[in-house]
Amino acid sequence: MKVQYKVVVAKKDERVDGPDDADIVITVPIVDAAADGFDPVVAFMRGKLKAAGDSGEILDLLKSGAPANAIAALVATA
Repeated sequence: MKVQYKVVVAKKDERVDGPDDADIVITVPIVDAAADGFDPVVAFMRGKLKAAGDSGEILDLLKSGAPANAIAALVATA
C-alpha cells in the first residue's frame, strides 16, 4: 500500500510526501496540522483531514499512527 501525504499551506502551495500513484492520499490544512495536540484520527472524524482511497485501509493506516509522524515532518519543513 502506497501512501501520499499533502499538507496544504495555501492555494496551489502544498507540501507533498509520497508517490503520485499512491493507493491512499491524505490531505490536511497546515493550520490544523500545526495545531497543538493535532491527532490525525480526530481530524479525520471532524472532517479536517481528508483521505482518498479504500476506507478500510485508511482506518487501518490511521490506527497505526504513521500519519501523525509523516504530517509532523511535512509541517516542520520550511
